[in-house]
Amino acid sequence: MRIEFESVVTRWEKRVDSWFFATMPEELSVELRELPSPPRGFGSLRVQAPIGASIWNTSIFFDGGAFVLPLKKEIRAAQGIDEGDVVLVDLDVIDL
Repeated sequence: MRIEFESVVTRWEKRVDSWFFATMPEELSVELRELPSPPRGFGSLRVQAPIGASIWNTSIFFDGGAFVLPLKKEIRAAQGIDEGDVVLVDLDVIDL
C-alpha cells in the first residue's frame, strides 16, 4: 500500500539526542490504523520510505492521533532537510 503526504519536519526533544519526524495527516492515520495488520511493538508498521533520492526501510509509529516517520540523520543530511522544512513522503507500507 502506497501513501503520499506532505509534512513539516518537527523535532522531538524528549530525549537528549533530538529525533526528527514527518507526521502523517490524522485522517490518513486513522484510516491506516483501521486496516488489519500484524501486531507490532508500539503499534508500528514497517515501511519503505523514499524522500528525494534517499530510500530506506524503517517503521512508522502511532503517536497520539497520527503516525510519525522518523527521519534519520543520514537521510536529513543527504537531502538537506532541517527542522521546519516541508517534505514530500511517499511511503510503501510493508505490513499490510
